[in-house]
Amino acid sequence: MPAELPDGIVIEPVFLVEVTYAPDAAETRPRHRAEHLARVAALRAAGTIIEAGGCSDFSAAYLIVRASDAAAVEALVQEDVYTRNGVWREVRVRGFGRVCRAEEVPGQPG
Repeated sequence: MPAELPDGIVIEPVFLVEVTYAPDAAETRPRHRAEHLARVAALRAAGTIIEAGGCSDFSAAYLIVRASDAAAVEALVQEDVYTRNGVWREVRVRGFGRVCRAEEVPGQPG
């Protein structure tokens, strides 16, 4: 990886989260969806979640999350209504380098 980045570009250390849906997610998700989406919207507004969405075939959902460590991300997912009610099953959390403009990262000079 080059030591120099173009002016105004930073690599933000975040976490990429993949969660798999349960086999019956298409049936169980609707009753929990409003609560889930409200929480995701609140976490986006707070800057914790950068991006979130699910695959249309109900195979998986992906989130990009700002957190201090992977354990904090795991806790965030475990607290979600989808996890608590079996809509989401397996969770995979990986460190991810997000390429972005400095002004997109909280605390970075723009």
